[in-house]
Amino acid sequence: MSLHIYDTSTRAIREFVPVEAGRASIYLCGATVQAPPHIGHIRSGVNFDVLRRWMSRSGYDVTFCRNVTDIDDKIIRVSAAEGVPWFVVAERNQRAFTWAYDTLGCLPPTVEPRATGHVPEMITLVERLIGLGHAYASGGDVYFDVRSYADRYGSLSNQKLDNMRAAADTDDESCKRDPRDFALWKGEKPGEPTWPTPWGPGRPGWHLECSAMATKYLGSAFDIHGGGIDLIFPHHENEIAQSQAAGDGFARYWMHNGMLKIGAEKMSKSLGNSLLIPEMVQKVRPVELRYYLAAPHYRSSIDYSEEALLEAAAAYQRIEGFVTRAAEVIHDVDADAPLPQAFADALDDDLGTPQALAVVHEVVREGNVALSRGDKEAVARLLAETQNMLDVLGLDPRSPQWRGAGSDLSPVVDALVAVALEQRKAARERKDYAASDAIRNQLAAAGITVEDTPHGARWELSR
Repeated sequence: MSLHIYDTSTRAIREFVPVEAGRASIYLCGATVQAPPHIGHIRSGVNFDVLRRWMSRSGYDVTFCRNVTDIDDKIIRVSAAEGVPWFVVAERNQRAFTWAYDTLGCLPPTVEPRATGHVPEMITLVERLIGLGHAYASGGDVYFDVRSYADRYGSLSNQKLDNMRAAADTDDESCKRDPRDFALWKGEKPGEPTWPTPWGPGRPGWHLECSAMATKYLGSAFDIHGGGIDLIFPHHENEIAQSQAAGDGFARYWMHNGMLKIGAEKMSKSLGNSLLIPEMVQKVRPVELRYYLAAPHYRSSIDYSEEALLEAAAAYQRIEGFVTRAAEVIHDVDADAPLPQAFADALDDDLGTPQALAVVHEVVREGNVALSRGDKEAVARLLAETQNMLDVLGLDPRSPQWRGAGSDLSPVVDALVAVALEQRKAARERKDYAASDAIRNQLAAAGITVEDTPHGARWELSR
C-alpha cells in the first residue's frame, strides 16, 4: 500500500502522487506570534512532524516549510496594548514557539520563513493580480476581487459565494467593490510598520503572506499544504484564490488537523482556557505530552482532560519500560530492521496513528513475554521493531532527544549513580541489608528510582 491522505479540497482519501517523483514538499501554516503557544498550537506541529518523518522513512526527500507570521493585526494590537514595538512582541513569541517545537521533539523545518522577510515577493504577487484583473487598489488598500474568481471561490470550504459572510478585515468597507473582497495589502496607519509599494505605503494582509512564502520555497505547484481545520476558511480559501488566480497551481493536497478543546470550547487565549507548553511539561514529561498529542488521529478533535493526559503518560511508560529492560539485554539494535506491515499500513492510511500505536503496544506485549522467558533472539527482533516504529513517531526513549543528550551533567550523574549502585551491590553481597537500603533510600531522595532485575540493578529518574 502507498501513502493515501484525506484531501480537504476533494473531501476524499487520495493516493499521494508527488509533483516530482521521489520528492515531497510540505507547507505548514505555522505560528502567528502574538502570544506564546498552548498545546492546541503545538498539536499541529506534532501531527505534521509525524507526517514528515513517515514520508522520509518511506523514501521521499522531504522539503518542509513552516512559516512564521510576524506581522498582522493581532500582533499590532498586542504591541499597542503593551506599549512595545511590534517586533518585540513577534520575536519574544517566536522564540517561545521554537522552544515548544524543540521541547516536543519536532524536527526543525527545512526552512522557516518570516513574513516580514518576504515583502518583495508579496508586492510582486499583488502586481500580478492587479494586472490580471483579480485585484484593485482603493483608499490605500489593495483588495482581491472575489467575483473575478467566483466560479472557483469557496471550493475548499464547500461554500457558495452568495452565502458567504463579509471579510470584515478593514475599518472602511466602503472601499470595497464587494464586502466579501479580502485585503491583500493594508494602507498606512499611525503607529504601524510600513513598506513602500506602487500603490502607497502599508503592510501585507495575512492571506497574502503564505502564498508568497509557499511558492518562493516550494515552487508554483507543490504537494501538501497543512494547518488547523480552523484555517480552512477564510485563510486557506483565500490563499488558493489569490495564488491560482495569479496562475500558480499551488497545493495539490490540503491536510487539516482537528482542534483541541476543553469541554465544548476550542482552546484559545481569548477564552482564557490556554494550556501553555511550559505549564504542561510540569504535569508530564515532554515525550509523554508528545504521545498524548500524536496518539489520536490527526483529523479528530481532542477534548483535553488531565485524566486523559495522565493515561497517555502511563501508556507511554509501558512502552518505555520494555525498551529500557530489553536494551539491558540487547545492546545493539538493528536500525534497518523492517517495520511491521500493520504499522506501515496504518500510517499509509491517512496517517493512522491510533492503529499504528496499537501495533506498537502489541509488539511491546510480545517483547515482555520474550523477556520473561529469556528468548534473546526474539527480544532483539522485537526491540528493533519497537524502536524503529517509535523513531517514525518521534517517541523513541533511547533517542538523544529524550535521553537528554548534550547535557553537561549527564555523564557525571551516570558515573555517580554507578558508584552508588556498586556500593549497594557490595553491601548486599556481605548481607549488610541496612546499608543497602540506606543507599537506595538516599538515591530515592535525590529523585532516582532503583529497580532490581535478573540482570542487575537499573535506575531511572523518578517521574
